[in-house]
Amino acid sequence: MNKYLVIVEKTETGYSAFSPKLPGCVATGKSQDEVEQAMRDAIQFHLDGMREDGEIIPVPHSYSTYCEVSA
Repeated sequence: MNKYLVIVEKTETGYSAFSPKLPGCVATGKSQDEVEQAMRDAIQFHLDGMREDGEIIPVPHSYSTYCEVSA
């Protein structure tokens, strides 16, 4: 099982998400739970399409961190 980094952002109408390792793979939702489930589905759909097209599935290697700075 692979873990892909997903970036979730709050929007005016809910949440949006994308995965830097999977360009074009995005999802939206009204809640955090909804966008996370939608993104899981979107990633699976994206990877299935890549397999069908004979593309190489990217190996996840990204991670997230926060850097504290004075604002």
